[in-house]
Amino acid sequence: MLDPIRLQHFRNLVSLSAADGNIKDVERVALSQIAFQREIPLDRLNIMLSRADEYKYIIPQNQKEKITQLHEMIDLAIVDGEISPAEMELIEMVGEKLGFSKDEIVEIMTRYRDPA
Repeated sequence: MLDPIRLQHFRNLVSLSAADGNIKDVERVALSQIAFQREIPLDRLNIMLSRADEYKYIIPQNQKEKITQLHEMIDLAIVDGEISPAEMELIEMVGEKLGFSKDEIVEIMTRYRDPA
């Protein structure tokens, strides 16, 4: 049986990947790998990808899930080597809804771009 929290997080990742209006091949590969790791069946993945623009972002309920979700969103956004303005806007909007300040989001994004 699929873990509903993992499925929710994955649906949010699909939503993020479609935020720029186009799910790139590298994003599809990353989503496929994540789906495999989470034991999400291929047919379900394909349905989710075909309906990506219909999904609304669902806010996780606890702080650990919120941090995990933000990190997963950033990981997926940078998988193609760039963060589109739409992806960045979604990350900022979701980050704020998750309770992170703009400064915290900028700090997290900087750490991802320049880990030291």
